[in-house]
Amino acid sequence: MFKRFVLAWVCVFILVSLAQAKTIGGVEMEETFKMGNTDLILNGAGIREKFFTNIYVAGLYLTGKSSDYKKIMNEDESMAIRIKITSRLITADRFKEACEEGFERTTNANTAPLRPKINLAYTAFAQKFSVGDIYDLVYIKGTGTNFYKNGKLITTVEGLDFKAALFGIWIIDKPAHKNEKLRTGMLGM
Repeated sequence: MFKRFVLAWVCVFILVSLAQAKTIGGVEMEETFKMGNTDLILNGAGIREKFFTNIYVAGLYLTGKSSDYKKIMNEDESMAIRIKITSRLITADRFKEACEEGFERTTNANTAPLRPKINLAYTAFAQKFSVGDIYDLVYIKGTGTNFYKNGKLITTVEGLDFKAALFGIWIIDKPAHKNEKLRTGMLGM
């Protein structure tokens, strides 16, 4: 009798856990993102593909669902992007290169005013990328963007201007590398 009781509770726990995650390309993205006392909700997630290979899965977490990329980029509200690395094809240099192209797009080729902040952000991606790594880009309202790798804080970049350019890399109407599926997934479209 006790074994059945324990087994029943284990099954309930597993079902509840599965209900709290969304699977994208075989990768589970949590439905909520805990940030201090704030719970952000998964707005949407998508797959970054290159050469027919899934490179990473990224999810956008907001206080409330939205598909308005301009509002998301420019809003001074807490939000996060979670990136889960799924391929050995991605390296620090390739990721930086893709981000640089993204910053060019989100700033209309005027990265100079943000260059010190961009360079500081790149320190978060200077380490070796490994399959299973999780990067969290967490914007805190009125403060700045914290960069975490596998739960460890790497650096913080101040300013809403930087957050707008950074988050825009993934959600702007002309995303880097023409990865429209990733963009529309993150915007929940």
